[in-house]
Amino acid sequence: PQVFAREAEQLILTEKVCTIFGCSSSSSRKACRPVVEQRDHLLIYPLPYEGLEDSPNIFYLGSTANQQIIPAVKWCHEQLGAKRYFLVGTESVRSRVVHEIIKDQLNSLDDVVVGEAFLTHGNTNVADTIEQIRNAKPDLILNNLNGDTNIPFFRELRDAGITSDKTPTLSFRLAESELVTMNHADVGG
Repeated sequence: PQVFAREAEQLILTEKVCTIFGCSSSSSRKACRPVVEQRDHLLIYPLPYEGLEDSPNIFYLGSTANQQIIPAVKWCHEQLGAKRYFLVGTESVRSRVVHEIIKDQLNSLDDVVVGEAFLTHGNTNVADTIEQIRNAKPDLILNNLNGDTNIPFFRELRDAGITSDKTPTLSFRLAESELVTMNHADVGG
């Protein structure tokens, strides 16, 4: 995040840009916020975000929890009859905040979180998390993993016998770039 802030400042002061398009995470956006606000410049942030921040110098283009997460959890409760949830996410500001929003919503629905795990970005060692999921026996897995960690996560879920017909997984950050490299059987259903 500090590199993003330093580079944003250089773009503004040295390159004389008035608008920056970018940041790759909520933490990098938060680091750039004071830079663009102090200089009264503009940051266009294209990614989904937690929705608990407002700045006149940032255009937030991605979906917020009330646009994506809350309706999806409500649908899972109503349509799938899910009552027991396992939350898995990338160790990040966004995942942590979104998990708290999900917990509040599940509490209001009288549903429960039976487990929660955070994995570092790019982590391929997911065996402990898969074991936690197996032991927790959730009705549904809410996946907030970002990036390549999805690949071993889904492969090992299926290898452990945790399949979509028994325990569906709803993914909020699974992108086309990961899907094209995954075995279709791992994400089917």
